[in-house]
Amino acid sequence: MFRRRSSDAPAAPDEDQAGPDPAAGYEDRPRPGLTPPKGAPTPKRSEAQANRRQPYQAPADRKSAGQQSRQRDRAQRVRRSEALQRGEEWALPPKDRGPVRGLARDVVDSRRGIGEYYMAMVVVLIVLLIVPGKTTKLVADVVVVGLLLIIIVEGYFVGTKVKKLAAERYPGQSTRGIMMYTLMRGISMRRMRIPKPRVSRGDKI
Repeated sequence: MFRRRSSDAPAAPDEDQAGPDPAAGYEDRPRPGLTPPKGAPTPKRSEAQANRRQPYQAPADRKSAGQQSRQRDRAQRVRRSEALQRGEEWALPPKDRGPVRGLARDVVDSRRGIGEYYMAMVVVLIVLLIVPGKTTKLVADVVVVGLLLIIIVEGYFVGTKVKKLAAERYPGQSTRGIMMYTLMRGISMRRMRIPKPRVSRGDKI
């Protein structure tokens, strides 16, 4: 019934002499790509994820929730306004977007035009119209007509220049409405223009 162990058969290893269990301490092993700090054990995955999480702190009451919402809205408006002033594409309204519109702004801002003094001239004309007298009103009418003609002619030449440059640099891009765009940009005072000018007067465009 019982076979006698052969003297040539290898002896079974004792439990004390057996190698380490492959499954033992699996969670304590360092994962590939992660190097634990010296002298500290490798954290478990659940502990690492818990450390990375920052739970959302819900406002205590309705008033606090409204205050937080207003602060977020205010911060977003300030960020968008600053980006608009710098001329960042994502913050621009549709009428100001595109490389052709940016080129038109640069062309207008690089020159000193008569149109940018339009608002100052309008104030002078209002004063002239208030002053009684037929001669004064006649002079004001002549000045108004002459000023409008100068602005229109100037806007036409600037718009034509923009169209020519756009055809050379951005072929295939639409130039629709560029004449009116350059005209309205040109009659705005330089420091009141939005987006702010990114070129100086006299720069070559």
